[in-house]
Amino acid sequence: MNKILVLVTMLFASSMASAQSPTIGIIDLEQALFGSEAAQELEASTRSEFGNDEARLETLNTELREIIERAQRDESILSEAEMREMNSDAEEKQAQMQVIAERLQNAWQQRQQAFVERMRQSLGQAIEAVVEEGDYDIVLNAESVAYFDNAYNITTLVTAKLNEMAQ
Repeated sequence: MNKILVLVTMLFASSMASAQSPTIGIIDLEQALFGSEAAQELEASTRSEFGNDEARLETLNTELREIIERAQRDESILSEAEMREMNSDAEEKQAQMQVIAERLQNAWQQRQQAFVERMRQSLGQAIEAVVEEGDYDIVLNAESVAYFDNAYNITTLVTAKLNEMAQ
């Protein structure tokens, strides 16, 4: 009888403890937003729009590597004028690559910023819906948490909710 009483007391105490503990969720806001279908569409459209620039960047990079390899391989047989010309070509290709890379980076950053602004309200609504559905008491930003068990991660739930709301 004492064993049963101790067992019932332990069960009651554990149920009381679990009833009082808050339900916690952790979210990586950037991952939730940029993991959504809308973000994937943004990336595809951006890549499509700037595909020629990316291709040109790759071509320039290949040409630059070829110049460097040739200069290293043939250094002993090239004249000073040929080496100056190769260096000049290499510098020109590097400058072109830098201009294209900066243009691509600026365009991507502007689109990401506009996307975040456009999706801010939807992200908030998705988080609220997941909080209500999961009966969460506390939701923390993953960037603010030093460590957490992945069981608390609600990022994929929020991304799924964003995708659901977009349809």
